[in-house]
Amino acid sequence: MIKAILFDFGQTLVDASDGFRKAEKEAQKEIYYHLHLTNWEKFLSFYREVRKDYHNKCIFSRTAFWQKIYMDYCKKPERKLLKKWEDEYWQKVKQERVLFPETVKVLCKLSKSYKLAIITNSPKQGNNKTYPVQEHPEIKSFFDVIVVAGEGDIPPKPDPKPFKLCLERLETKASEAVFVGDDWNIDICGAKNTGIQPIWIQHHSVKRSWPHIKTDVPIITALQSLLDLESILHFIPV
Repeated sequence: MIKAILFDFGQTLVDASDGFRKAEKEAQKEIYYHLHLTNWEKFLSFYREVRKDYHNKCIFSRTAFWQKIYMDYCKKPERKLLKKWEDEYWQKVKQERVLFPETVKVLCKLSKSYKLAIITNSPKQGNNKTYPVQEHPEIKSFFDVIVVAGEGDIPPKPDPKPFKLCLERLETKASEAVFVGDDWNIDICGAKNTGIQPIWIQHHSVKRSWPHIKTDVPIITALQSLLDLESILHFIPV
């Protein structure tokens, strides 16, 4: 019997996709022109490759992977400038980050039947003094536990520690919980490897190329589907 629903934060409860796109485009142009490059397509391909590598390693500092780009182009990175760009980057993301239209209503209903929690890899970003989840007080009250992975001695997802810590604080067994997230490696594999049943949300309003993976993990395209959780879990092979 499911007693708890655990959630990722970004692109699961909130949509920051437009903010990330705008912030990325601006950062790419700043770096390209600052490096005095002449082949945009080659640079963009390399930039995306490095970004993907750092994302897969759960290194979310933009300054860190921008430094990698500079070093690969044999240029000394200007730390103050990169820090300034990162602050501007996260400010753009913050300005565009909004709750999905159904988030509040769905959480309100679910909270009457289940314990709710968030496990997020969204620490304080740039010069922001608050965690992204704290910027949405309208949903904070629905959650019994909020774990910010990647902070202090808590490693980021997909490491099992933040999942286990969340379950401990909820006083809930892994078999009694589901985890809802958008990222295959970080969320879905992370939850599955901890013994928690994952649910993969590919929100219909997010413009994104979802990986084509053959899986028996339930896939939903909106949070409303969770209101009929039994139907979602009914089709999972035993």
